[in-house]
Amino acid sequence: MTQNLPTRLDSAAALALQIDRLVQCDPRLQSVRDLAGAVEPRINPRGFVGLAKVICGQQLSVASARAIWARFEALAGATAPHSFLELNEETVRATGFSAGKFRTVTTIAEAIRAGDLDFEALETLPIDEAVAVLTALKGVGPWTAEIYMMFCAGHPDLFPAGDLALQKAVQHGLGLETRPTSAELYEIAAPWSPHRAAAALLFWRYFAAIKERDGVAL
Repeated sequence: MTQNLPTRLDSAAALALQIDRLVQCDPRLQSVRDLAGAVEPRINPRGFVGLAKVICGQQLSVASARAIWARFEALAGATAPHSFLELNEETVRATGFSAGKFRTVTTIAEAIRAGDLDFEALETLPIDEAVAVLTALKGVGPWTAEIYMMFCAGHPDLFPAGDLALQKAVQHGLGLETRPTSAELYEIAAPWSPHRAAAALLFWRYFAAIKERDGVAL
């Protein structure tokens, strides 16, 4: 009997099964998997705190994002939408949040308070509709919405094609002459459905692996 696919990528076993199926669908990815090595799931909290964490990490190094998030998380009330709205901008920005990120998180908290954003309902929607709901919030772009749906909601079938590291990794891994644009990468990833999130995690790990090798410039 064929094993059912998991509905969420929230465990190593679920991810391993998805990557097995992915490589069966596209044998070109076996060499990518061989070089990438072990691929671990990335699991973040769901809801307001998870989306705030994604926004915190935008356009920052991993180390900087972790430091800022640690300070933000330590603020009393910062990780719940209603109590976050009671904090003033100066207090939040002292953690390292930019003015733009403060405004975006405020917009999200206000949408939750107004009943316009329901994270449980969001996870029941087709991925395109879920991304559209999130990007309707001022300050939330496609990359942020897709990263939330992958790492917080654990959605198994989306590919953040606007991510520069993924573009470079796919170019290298598939031997493409030029780095694909976002639109081109969406087309490349389309046949990997319903395993596209596993493909993204695989290529991110592959990107890290090839950067560590001598003589590979990306």
